[in-house]
Amino acid sequence: MSVRIAVVKETAVGERRVAATAETVRKFIALGATLAVEAGAGEGASIGDSAYADAGAQIGDRTAILAGADIVLAVQGPDPASLNGVKPGAWVVASLNPFGDRARIDAYAAAGLEALAMELMPRITRAQSMDILSSQSNLAGYKAVLDAASEYGRAFPMMMTAAGTVSAARVFVMGVGVAGLQAIATARRLGAQVSATDVRSATKEQIQSLGAKPIFVENVKGIEGEGSGGYAIEMSPEYQAAQAELVSAHIAKQDIVITTALIPGRPAPRLISDAQVASMRPGSVIVDLAVEQGGNVEGAVAGEVVVRHGVKIVGHRNVPSRLAADTSALFARNLYNFLSAFWDKDGGMPALDDEIGGAIRLTQSGKVVNPRLLG
Repeated sequence: MSVRIAVVKETAVGERRVAATAETVRKFIALGATLAVEAGAGEGASIGDSAYADAGAQIGDRTAILAGADIVLAVQGPDPASLNGVKPGAWVVASLNPFGDRARIDAYAAAGLEALAMELMPRITRAQSMDILSSQSNLAGYKAVLDAASEYGRAFPMMMTAAGTVSAARVFVMGVGVAGLQAIATARRLGAQVSATDVRSATKEQIQSLGAKPIFVENVKGIEGEGSGGYAIEMSPEYQAAQAELVSAHIAKQDIVITTALIPGRPAPRLISDAQVASMRPGSVIVDLAVEQGGNVEGAVAGEVVVRHGVKIVGHRNVPSRLAADTSALFARNLYNFLSAFWDKDGGMPALDDEIGGAIRLTQSGKVVNPRLLG
């Protein structure tokens, strides 16, 4: 029998994305899989049930689509109690937040499910097309600039008119990963004067290549800031003090600041203090893309736009979901690229290798097995 893949409708508040599109449904079916999609799963991403049906998927309620499922695809990890009917040892492939929701991971193990956390995909060349963090962060960085422009009461580009000149907005991006680079590029396209900083010295050339000004601490030991897989790591107290001094002077001159800094498995680092917020002129805007992990900005509130010292601090939750059609398309391709890379052409379950499987597998045979959760 062919592998049965079930695509569930998201139940998290505000989640509009979906883990499969009509495109990926067709591709999975071409591999020999049977696809079943929960009714209404694609509504938030502007994909109707008819599009899935036309692509060859079965449409039904959750009980029907899960019956006999070998693999369950989701954006955010579904409640283990809602997955009755799947085969013993079925895979749950999604973003599972293992460090923030350990109880759910334990419940997957107790239910005999094999949980695969896509956000733990190793940063290696052959896994780039499977990397949900990169695909979702790219559009989050773009959306952060649009959100900032929406809240900012002035224009972004310099405009010369008969009535006078409008100065270009000054945008400062803190954290130059995938989201930060896209934020730089988007702000530049909108005509802003852009600067950026990061603890990783290797990003300096990337910032310059996008036409932005790098703001970096010089002549302080330990400024490489590169952790495994290209992620940032926490810096020495000496570096942090020097960076705080440099950034304080720069932030006071900015109209818009976008923060994107995250450290995997740890609370987001604090980049902007309340005093630094107060140094900005009234009407300025800060967008904190790390607000759900504790926030880079003192005073940021998840799910809200707050005003402190006349400065708007934007803390939207789940920014990728605010562009659900495009982020769903990319997320769905990440899942397809992952599963198809290990597909068994004889009709059995995909067989993961040790490098990728060992990195993303959280549970197996009734136990939590990921070393990062056992330490």
